[in-house]
Amino acid sequence: MTAFPRKGMSEEKVLDELEKRLSEDLTFDSGKILGSMCTYPHPLAQKIISLYMDRNLGDPGLHVGSRKIEEEAVQMLGNLLHLNKAYGNIVSGGTEANILAVRAFRNIADIENPELILPESAHFSFLKASEMLKVKLVWAELNKDYSVNVRDIESKITDNTIGIVGIAGTTGLGVVDDIPALSDLAQDYGIPLHVDAAFGGFVIPFAKALGYDLPDFDFKLKGVQSVTIDPHKMGMVPIPAGGIIFRKKRFIDAISIPAPYLAGGKVFQATITGTRPGANALAVWALLKHLGFEGYKRIVKEAMELSRWFAGQIRTLEGAYLIRDPMLNIVSFGTKELEKVEKELKRRGWGISAHRGYIRIVMMPHVKKEHLEEFLKDLKEILGSI
Repeated sequence: MTAFPRKGMSEEKVLDELEKRLSEDLTFDSGKILGSMCTYPHPLAQKIISLYMDRNLGDPGLHVGSRKIEEEAVQMLGNLLHLNKAYGNIVSGGTEANILAVRAFRNIADIENPELILPESAHFSFLKASEMLKVKLVWAELNKDYSVNVRDIESKITDNTIGIVGIAGTTGLGVVDDIPALSDLAQDYGIPLHVDAAFGGFVIPFAKALGYDLPDFDFKLKGVQSVTIDPHKMGMVPIPAGGIIFRKKRFIDAISIPAPYLAGGKVFQATITGTRPGANALAVWALLKHLGFEGYKRIVKEAMELSRWFAGQIRTLEGAYLIRDPMLNIVSFGTKELEKVEKELKRRGWGISAHRGYIRIVMMPHVKKEHLEEFLKDLKEILGSI
């Protein structure tokens, strides 16, 4: 048992112990973390966090400027997603954003036995939403290319359906579902469509501008009513910084709760967390302003090109095979002796996972070609020895 200390330690000793204890952690600057959708935060974002770590967006009456800046950040994200007027918040991450979307759909539908239709490739956050909100999940099959089968979704629509989910950048393979077809379906049946673009939201707009052939996925499509987009992934903002963007105010109104004791007076909160870090929302605003569309396009260009190069290298390896051609900056591959390969790669210090039946490599901004060359060297050696 770790007891509460009776006497305090010096700052020097505390920092020294932390340094020793955290030596077990992998770090982004080591180049060994290849399976994460998060990255080393941008230097400007780090400055913002250190300067404004005391700001609390849970009490906007105290931090009026911070709230206004959050609103501007939400509007900029909405603009990126082809929405003229956006409603939403900078939240803790994609999990909270997805739960908020489901909550809004459920509250507006006001159905006794609500059901949500979503792809088998959907993020585990929807399992949390189901348990917390008492919404039944109805799983739709995937096509051979791992995108959701739109016909199967349509076949599962009932009077209890409160919404449909499409994924723009699946966690495992980076697959973008046929969101235009899902949008048409949602309009035909008068059902709201939520797009989980936690990862793809900061990739697809820039990749499309670079000439990559990717489907539309955002508010350009009339059936889309909400989008999850995570600045703490390819947006390079420190954790936690997710985003939930709604098309219409009624969705925010449906999940807003009064918080009457706060300094702002008549305050309503639409987030799950009450107290929440203002500094992270300020960092989102700052990076959007600093990097702009062209800056993010350069970052995505490098990541997309690296993913295509890496996929080509995997194709040349005996004993390894691609799960599918990459759509975004994610490359996933399998091997015959997957558990042995994963175990040996981890023994050599690589931060990867094979729990889905394949190894996923995410070309985040901290991942460089030299890191991948070293990884491929180890992988080739391991494949040759089993």
